[in-house]
Amino acid sequence: MLIRIVRMTFQETKTADFLAIFEASKQKIRTFPGCLHLELLRDLNQPTVYVTYSQWETPEALEHYRRSALFKSTWAATKQLFANRATAFSVEKIDEVRD
Repeated sequence: MLIRIVRMTFQETKTADFLAIFEASKQKIRTFPGCLHLELLRDLNQPTVYVTYSQWETPEALEHYRRSALFKSTWAATKQLFANRATAFSVEKIDEVRD
């Protein structure tokens, strides 16, 4: 499994626009082949900073999504709202501590 984390900083007046884009696309992303999980998070101290956290079956599944028309159209609309360049990285879970 691959975990993808994308940190995005938006222009102050554009966060509502981003939330509308996310609302319109979240189910399509979540049901895209290979997507296992999708979350949207917001920084507590910087309300214009949002993070997507997604889990993918394989690196190839994520790449297939990134080459899709869904990603291209969603990302094109989203990046126009940025105040700064987004940061994205992929990680794998090594360990998990539970109760």
